[in-house]
Amino acid sequence: MGLVSVSVAATPSTWETPARLVSIADALDALIAEHKPQAIAMERVFAQHNVRTVMGTAQASGVVMLAAERAGLPLNLYTPSEVKAAVTGDGRAAKVQVGFMVAKILGLSEAPKPADAADALAIAITHGWRGKAKGAATAAQERWAAAEKAARRS
Repeated sequence: MGLVSVSVAATPSTWETPARLVSIADALDALIAEHKPQAIAMERVFAQHNVRTVMGTAQASGVVMLAAERAGLPLNLYTPSEVKAAVTGDGRAAKVQVGFMVAKILGLSEAPKPADAADALAIAITHGWRGKAKGAATAAQERWAAAEKAARRS
């Protein structure tokens, strides 16, 4: 598995929410046009103690869902613990562990920065290994399924 591209669509916290969402949508649309992915995978929004953080995350997630639908791409959601377990073997792994394993899996000299980039790559790796695109699996997913089936027979 090799890294093609990673970027973070960051916006100034001083911008109003609609402008921030448009900026994220524009960045995502450009990435979809440039890289022509087969699917989109993202972290499932979960309830946190900070309602304001959850709202912002949910709004940005909605932008990603809309972009996937408009592009006709299957969308796959993963919980944070699923991603951590897939990449590190421990569903409660710390961010540092996730970043370390992302770097190892992708053959990078160090964890991608910012941490959001490492998290996004961890989600992509999880999808590549475990995901189910609507009706059609990628080659990596087919190999993963075959390996799991062989392991169960042993």
